[in-house]
Amino acid sequence: MGATKDRDRFSTTTRIRLLGEQTAARVYRSQTRRQARRSRLTGRAALLALVVCSLIVALAYPMRQYVAQRADIAEQQRILDEERAETERLRDEKARWQDPAYVERQARERLHMVRPGETGYTVVDPSAARERRKESRPTADRAWYVNLFDGVDTMDRAGQADD
Repeated sequence: MGATKDRDRFSTTTRIRLLGEQTAARVYRSQTRRQARRSRLTGRAALLALVVCSLIVALAYPMRQYVAQRADIAEQQRILDEERAETERLRDEKARWQDPAYVERQARERLHMVRPGETGYTVVDPSAARERRKESRPTADRAWYVNLFDGVDTMDRAGQADD
């Protein structure tokens, strides 16, 4: 009887051990499968990351060129608009110069011209005339070109004083 009891106990222990080994083997296999799946997903993720990085690198230069060209186009469009406005202004001015009344008025204002029989007057600011007399030297006995250069020098000094 004792031998049977030992056999039963032995067989139960043996069964439990076998059951534990089988369970351990299943757990190990499932862990191996999970790890295999994880490593596959990690490989897929790495490949996906590599593809995405490659696309970014491949598209970075063309995108930069596209943005730069769009900026150049906008700049050229702005210049074109300015040139069109300038062209329109010059056309208007050309049309004004076709008018004889405008030409006459400009000749009177800019060149101090008068019609035959009219008397032209030039009003001089008294303070400016006094300043000119202080700076000028006797001009009657000098050559015309000396007077011209003195006038240029005087205007140059006046221009430097304004700056």
